[in-house]
Amino acid sequence: MLDIERWQEIFDAIRKNKLRTFLTGLSVASGIFILVILLGFGQGFKNGIAQEFAQDAATSVWVWPGTTTKEYKGLNPGRNIQLRNSDYNFSSELLAEQIDLKSPRIFVRNISVNYGNEALVYGVQGVSYQFQEIENAKMSRGRFISYQDETNTAKIAVIGNKIAHDVFNEVDTPIGEFIDISGIPFKIVGTFKETEDREEERIFIPITTAQKVFNGGDKVNNLAFTLPMAENFDDAVANSVKFKSQLLSNLQQAHTVAPDDTNAIHVWSALEEAKRFYSLTDNIKLFFWFVGVCTIIAGVVGVSNIMLIVVRERTKEIGIRKALGAKPWSIVGMILHESIFITAISGFVGLILSMGLLELLGPNIEVDYVVNPSVNFNVALSTVFVLVLAGAVAGFFPAWRAANIHTIEALRDE
Repeated sequence: MLDIERWQEIFDAIRKNKLRTFLTGLSVASGIFILVILLGFGQGFKNGIAQEFAQDAATSVWVWPGTTTKEYKGLNPGRNIQLRNSDYNFSSELLAEQIDLKSPRIFVRNISVNYGNEALVYGVQGVSYQFQEIENAKMSRGRFISYQDETNTAKIAVIGNKIAHDVFNEVDTPIGEFIDISGIPFKIVGTFKETEDREEERIFIPITTAQKVFNGGDKVNNLAFTLPMAENFDDAVANSVKFKSQLLSNLQQAHTVAPDDTNAIHVWSALEEAKRFYSLTDNIKLFFWFVGVCTIIAGVVGVSNIMLIVVRERTKEIGIRKALGAKPWSIVGMILHESIFITAISGFVGLILSMGLLELLGPNIEVDYVVNPSVNFNVALSTVFVLVLAGAVAGFFPAWRAANIHTIEALRDE
């Protein structure tokens, strides 16, 4: 590789055929460039899916009612299912060993919310003290609802950061301020932040207060649970599927719902949904790999064709070298060096351009389900080395052909 004369020959050949060498290198560089960009967006899609599921606890399971669509045990379809405290208590006790956190939720409707003379149009929800961790809400100031608040039917409220900014921007802190909910004062004890602004447009109050003060009775709109983390993702999904099946079966029996009526009671598992999306992202990445590799193969085939042309143009030169005693492997090395050099330089150019583009633009890309497209540098670098190996293979066959040209026939070549 340190043979100065050979490198001079390589550079002379490149100078004589600048356009041909440039186009060959461009096809190789574009292959690496396209592959890295595709892999970057594949990772960005995976990041986006992970961010979507990060809004709630990873092992969360949610329940909400629907309407029956099938006749069952003499009851007609079209019944609206109403979840109640008894459903929450029964499910929590029956499946206690499988549950980590739990909370019912009620949407407080037909109310007015005011701060001083300003009317607020934010939703009010009654939740349990464990809802913060289920929702994965981070406290910015103050605290969340406590067990004592729930037990004592306290008139306290926790608001989102967006509400704090939009409504209380002239106040140093909203903690200790009062908002009126249908004429009843509620003291703000904390503010929370979420991954999306719309999630911060909510006001949380204790569920006991929501039910007793606003005539909610024992009705609830949602049931939320989280499961303990398992040792690996597949085990966690299996546990979630088992829990979901048992929970749904219990609720169907309690409300006299046909086992195959999928619209009466809905149970959603974050882990199952995540598995589906992650499987999709894996398939997308495989497709991206396929497209990128096919592009690279096209570039490598171009290198091989160019080397065949080089051998054809230098047939007489090769004959003279052999007549002067050049060994076959010397001829092979001469062709291989040029092939590897073109492939390596083009590959690294494509790698640098693609990695640079992802580094500059990746963090600023704001597309649904695509967050910070990026590629592991080691993976990208390994791809270039594989490309160089492929370039060596692409140049070997023309080189072997050159080494096996008969000396007399080579000397006669015009």
